[in-house]
Amino acid sequence: MSDKTRFLNIAQGSLEECRYYLLLTTDLGYGATADMEILLEEVSKLLVAYAGAIESNR
Repeated sequence: MSDKTRFLNIAQGSLEECRYYLLLTTDLGYGATADMEILLEEVSKLLVAYAGAIESNR
């Protein structure tokens, strides 16, 4: 696994942690997070695509 791929894997883990906190925010009634969840999903797709492109070019 390349350093870039490892970094993207760590970034994906951090993104999932953010997703958890958005769910918690909603569950606790602190506010609406729908817009942020959409953005989080877009970033997740970009990370997966970028990591896949790096791995396919090895």
